[in-house]
Amino acid sequence: MTRKTTLTALVSGLLFGIGLGISGMVKPEKLIGFLDVTGEWDPSLVLVMLGATVVHMLFVTFILKRPAPVFAEKFSLPTRKDIDARLIGGSVLFGVGWALGGLCPGPALVSLVSGSWVAPVFVVTMAVGMLLHRFLEPSRASTALQTASSAEEPPPRPVL
Repeated sequence: MTRKTTLTALVSGLLFGIGLGISGMVKPEKLIGFLDVTGEWDPSLVLVMLGATVVHMLFVTFILKRPAPVFAEKFSLPTRKDIDARLIGGSVLFGVGWALGGLCPGPALVSLVSGSWVAPVFVVTMAVGMLLHRFLEPSRASTALQTASSAEEPPPRPVL
């Protein structure tokens, strides 16, 4: 990564974190309130996701009209479109963890500065899970990296 791409990633992450903080999505109670449809249901999670989706769609439409990104030679976009057992299993695991803990990775990292004991425990267990994955499936990850780096033609642009 160049300095410009690192700075862009930092600014994007800070903007994302500020948005999470302002919207209150760093509080596990927000997710629990959303999932509690029989009690006092809190629809704010849907409103935040809807707002983020609209902003994303507007910017992606504008950005993908450019011939190349500002700080890179080409766009780095996912090319796989298949739905396999690993994707479904990972999605289920993510959703269950999010529902049980009330946090997902972004809000957990932002919550580290809140002084709550929940966020550090979540981040440590998340890091352990990432390390376990790296050790349990090292050949699959290295094969994917080699395949991605040896691709000669640019990936197709996603259809919006």
